[in-house]
Amino acid sequence: MGEIQQAILAALNAIPEGHVTSYSGVARRAGLTTGYARLVCRVLRELPERHRTPWWRVIRADGHSAMSADSPGGAEQRRRLKAEGVAFRGDKILGPWW
Repeated sequence: MGEIQQAILAALNAIPEGHVTSYSGVARRAGLTTGYARLVCRVLRELPERHRTPWWRVIRADGHSAMSADSPGGAEQRRRLKAEGVAFRGDKILGPWW
């Protein structure tokens, strides 16, 4: 794994329980410049299925999940965030933001 991917994983693993952040927020915390949000998506997509990285805490900048609410991944993300006490209004994830 490359240095950039390791920095992204470190930023992902630092997201506190009960908080959310955007893909671009992860990139910024990894020390990357604008335009690396898609790389964060790719790193998340390539995680092994049972990896412990808190992928469910990463959402779109508009406060919505990148996954459909009725998809298995979207339902799992919503369940995990609610279990951590993250606030919702309808389909919008309110945070708290990190």
